[in-house]
Amino acid sequence: MIVECPVRASAQRSPRSLALVFAEQHWTYQQLDLQVEGWASELERRGVRRGDRLALLCGNVPQFVFLVHALARLGAILVPLSARWTEAEIAPVLEAIGPRLVIAPRPMQLIFGEDTLDWLYLDQVDPNTHSSAHPPEAPLRATLDSEAIQAILFTSGTTGIPKGAQLSVGNFAHSARASADNLGGDPEQRWLACLPLYHVGGLAMLIRCAWYGSALVLHERFDPDQVNASMERDGISHLSLVETALREVLQSRGPRPFPSSLKAALIGGGPASPELLANARRASLPALHTYGLTEATSQVSTERRGEADGSTAGRPLTGISVRIVDAQGQSVAGGKPGEIEVRGPTVMRGYFGDDAATAASFRGDWLRTLDIGSLDERGRLTVFARRADLILSGGENVYPAEVERALAAHPKIAAAAVIAQPDAKWGQVPVAAFVVRQGRPSADELERHCRSRLAAFKVPKRFVELQSLPCNHQGKLDRAAIRNLVERALERPGARENQSA
Repeated sequence: MIVECPVRASAQRSPRSLALVFAEQHWTYQQLDLQVEGWASELERRGVRRGDRLALLCGNVPQFVFLVHALARLGAILVPLSARWTEAEIAPVLEAIGPRLVIAPRPMQLIFGEDTLDWLYLDQVDPNTHSSAHPPEAPLRATLDSEAIQAILFTSGTTGIPKGAQLSVGNFAHSARASADNLGGDPEQRWLACLPLYHVGGLAMLIRCAWYGSALVLHERFDPDQVNASMERDGISHLSLVETALREVLQSRGPRPFPSSLKAALIGGGPASPELLANARRASLPALHTYGLTEATSQVSTERRGEADGSTAGRPLTGISVRIVDAQGQSVAGGKPGEIEVRGPTVMRGYFGDDAATAASFRGDWLRTLDIGSLDERGRLTVFARRADLILSGGENVYPAEVERALAAHPKIAAAAVIAQPDAKWGQVPVAAFVVRQGRPSADELERHCRSRLAAFKVPKRFVELQSLPCNHQGKLDRAAIRNLVERALERPGARENQSA
């Protein structure tokens, strides 16, 4: 099905409406359309064609917005990569996707080299040079194929092995419409984007605004003081936060009430404390608990305004079905817990280049999330655990297997297990238990070793030496038993741990 490019449609319908704000810069939809067309022309000049994959390695900058829409017009595929990843984390993903181009700021080149990958730096392109050749009155690119893959977002799951969820133009369009049925899709909305755009929540918000013809107020990074200031200055109506960010925004706000222009704050990234959500609502922040995942284009269920109490993640959005099943795949009734499965037009088309992982992730047309939850009599979803061993630290996913592999590469480590420990600031932090092979590595030594291989948020905050790592009857690590041993070890005087951030 062919659909009109939402940026072009908004530019023709309301050319002077605000589309994008970044720092002191503002773009109307007409101006945004010209930027998008300029980037599309430049990429086409460099040989980018329909179906090509382009890796985008940068943080929250306006060019990210331009490129998302420019690639969609060309029918090329966006592969956004985390600006927080290390070279060791990025390299295998780039090898897997075989990008036509890697687009990045110059400092992000790392050590890959010009001769191994085709790089395009953001400061090499002046989209205004090319946009003048194709004015909006005579567009060459104004339609999108709803069946085409728009983005591949890499998510490691519980194994820590990167898997690229393929999300189509239609997936994002349906996600925008489903959210609008709950929160409205008013062109007057202003969405504050302080989440990373390379995560599905930030990317879905960016694309959602274009479909609505509303404004995206983009922040380079999350800062609670700047979030509060932007609410006042920019008339923010909607935003998304993880639990730790919500806590910081409330602390920064103090006794000041939130502005009446704020209509909804989506709180996702993992289970949120009902007490914290209640505190937010008492402070006049309209917090709505939400549940979603990359493979379902962000939101799956969200609380409804007027009935939000923070005790659940709300009912599934329009067009999305959720069921709870047991280990045999049979539906569980009566509010009993089981595995959450999702079906609907926002569910991914599968994992890029990984038929086995795709097959394992579906039961018929139901997406197996591996998260544990229940549905109450009103159809509201409660999430008890996300992907079993997944650690959610400040809204970022930390995959134990990935950290364990990094630790296993240390010559003094025989075995390692990574578990979550509650943390007042980050919600959870990773803690590593290890068995030595030879010698006794210090906590500082292990931290340096991990930092050379992992993004900072994945580095364990404490390292605990154990005599052995308990396993269950299947020969798998018994993480519950390991957690008990770690907690007892940390209670002892002189426990060896790393407290650094």
